Amino acid sequence: MTGSNGSSTGRGAAVRRVEDPPLLRGTRPYTDDLREPGALYAVFVRSGFAHATITSIDVSEAASAPGVVGVYTAADLEMQPQPPAGPPVATPGEMRRPILASERVRFIGEPVAVVVAETRAQAVDASELVYVDYDALDVVVDMEKALEPGAPLLFEDAPNGNVAAQGPAGEDALGDAQVIVSARLVNQRLAAVPMEPGAGVAAPDPDTPGAFILWTPSQGPHAYQSAVCESLGLEKEQLRVVTPATGGGFGARIACYPETITLVALARELNRAVRYIETRSETMLAMQHGRAQVQRFDLAGTREGKVTGLKARVIADCGAYPADASLMPMLTGLMSCGVYDIPKVDFQFTCVVTNTTPIGAYRGAGRPEATALIERAIDMFADEIGMDPAEVRRINFIRDFPHQTVTGANYDSGEYEAALNRVLETAGYQQLLDQQRERRENGSPLQLGIGLCSYVEWTGFGSELGTCEVGEDGIVTVRSGASAHGQGHETAYAQLVSGTLGVPFEDVRVIQSDTAKVARGMGTAGSRSLQVGGTAVLNASNEVLEKGRRLAAHLLEADVGDIAVFPGEGLGVTGAPGSALSWAQLAAAASDDGRRPDGMMPGLTAENDFETPDATYPFGTHLAVVEVDVETGSTKLIRHVTVDDAGTMLNPLMVEGQVHGGIAQGVAQALYEEIAFDEDGNNVTGSLASYAMPSAGDLPMYETERTQTPTPRNPLGAKGIGEAGAIGATPAVWNAVVDALSHLGVRNIDMPATPQRVWEAISAA
Repeated sequence: MTGSNGSSTGRGAAVRRVEDPPLLRGTRPYTDDLREPGALYAVFVRSGFAHATITSIDVSEAASAPGVVGVYTAADLEMQPQPPAGPPVATPGEMRRPILASERVRFIGEPVAVVVAETRAQAVDASELVYVDYDALDVVVDMEKALEPGAPLLFEDAPNGNVAAQGPAGEDALGDAQVIVSARLVNQRLAAVPMEPGAGVAAPDPDTPGAFILWTPSQGPHAYQSAVCESLGLEKEQLRVVTPATGGGFGARIACYPETITLVALARELNRAVRYIETRSETMLAMQHGRAQVQRFDLAGTREGKVTGLKARVIADCGAYPADASLMPMLTGLMSCGVYDIPKVDFQFTCVVTNTTPIGAYRGAGRPEATALIERAIDMFADEIGMDPAEVRRINFIRDFPHQTVTGANYDSGEYEAALNRVLETAGYQQLLDQQRERRENGSPLQLGIGLCSYVEWTGFGSELGTCEVGEDGIVTVRSGASAHGQGHETAYAQLVSGTLGVPFEDVRVIQSDTAKVARGMGTAGSRSLQVGGTAVLNASNEVLEKGRRLAAHLLEADVGDIAVFPGEGLGVTGAPGSALSWAQLAAAASDDGRRPDGMMPGLTAENDFETPDATYPFGTHLAVVEVDVETGSTKLIRHVTVDDAGTMLNPLMVEGQVHGGIAQGVAQALYEEIAFDEDGNNVTGSLASYAMPSAGDLPMYETERTQTPTPRNPLGAKGIGEAGAIGATPAVWNAVVDALSHLGVRNIDMPATPQRVWEAISAA
């Protein structure tokens, strides 16, 4: 299909995103841009203690402050705690999170009360007049110390102390090994840091008495609707959730936050619109963090380079309240084999609570942690037996598909060695090794490190709604239960429909992110938007096409098999483009009882719920080249070469954008970013002055290539790509830093590899 500008817009075309111009011009609003008439402002009173009992809350002075409409605590608003995590990994009901803390606070930043005033400035001023009396309790912020006997307990009535969930150990994986390498790895805590902080506007629904509308950034408005209704005792018909333009999610906007639930409770209590916008420092404290695992592994193998078994013990920090955090190490275990045919795996995880910000999904959600574990282990194994790490990977690759790993993952398709070979060729691997050897022999202060990561990841789950409807004006309306926050759904789904129906690209309208306009949806997470949501849209548009062909055959007195798509014109008899009926004409006929064939329902519309039969498994290889100053510990990434395979590509331009963003976040974990707490539970990296995010100037130009290995698990042949960069880049850079110093005796450096940590490792070695 060709658009009005003459460019191809169908499947496989590198179409520019249609979402971008309105965002760049400021014509598509974010939540804080919305201006409900007469809206009040909410500001939360947050705990300054990481662990304490609340003995009293005095709101009297705040309540009488200028402009204040009300000050509310948990006792004033009927809100049920958030539910515990359910299957496949359950957490104790005793660890449910209250919406507002009333008896005990468990992390700094936990909301205790909320002030509502006519202006935000008045609400901020009054919030400082709420006096909360705390009795401080002992604090535990270290996930390993939380398991020690006598550690402070966050939930005294929980059945297993600070343990929120635990996975079973497997069979002995180390027997008869010729070589065993062991290490303790830290996959550090990260902040999502979306450009848009937490926000929301809640208001009575003017069209429905007793109902409300919530506008808020999210990754799935239907999930937010369910969470709010469950806490407030509302029927779903009583709450419409709309997600406007959303400035990033990265997994941190899958969960519905207590502040969001409270906002709807306030709108119900006051029968007025109430708005809320966080400061950046609040977002750093209150928005869930990611990663946070301590991993101990033993990798067994032969002197010839064959891996025979993996034993791993993972402690996962859940923060103060477990919920979705318990799912992350389960996914780590599922993907712990990586791309390798490992016959025995003994993987066990333990989830613990600590007096820190809760943990949740963060770009990759458990899978980057698995890749980091196995890829560091492979490099250490290669070093131990004196074999090139690329060769060790090649020896152990899975080659036959589909492949069931011993951890339960069912890989669909893959060409792992092809991706590795292409990366090595593109990077000039042998020349890099020669340069590295020269620098070592010359005693250069700038040592070269070469790091590899061959990854596979798990993407796509569940079902998704897609609808397609042709109007009598020829406009095609698509509805999707997925909810974009930067992915490019409007462009991708328009490409699918344009390519199927032959309509101009600009004649496709995509509706999403509104529970009143889309009947249901699981939202956007796990790199599922195209393969699950897009397949539903494709199936619905194919159904509309078949209905249109049947109608055109009836009107043109032809056989259905002779009806073809004439791009930009409509449907007509094969070989006779002059016979084509436009989609507007067909839609009008479909609404006319006298013009439809017998048995055809009115309208050109279709609805599809596509349920994926299983996950898909994208893969690839990343190669990172770093320079490490052995005198200062300073590290610079100078090259990053990738080959990523996400099955069949719909839009190479959008794939490239996803890969670029993912690499940046992966490199950031390896070299820069870390959320850290002091022993009192203070977040000491809780602002962008202390949380070290890289800028574009800290990153090289990436050298990215693709292979396309289709999956049989959806008709598009597509796998996910949104998280691949963040999964492949981190271990490649991490391995490169250690490789630069391995000749000095350095065996591992905890992430992020800051100059101080690198210098200390050199000194210790």
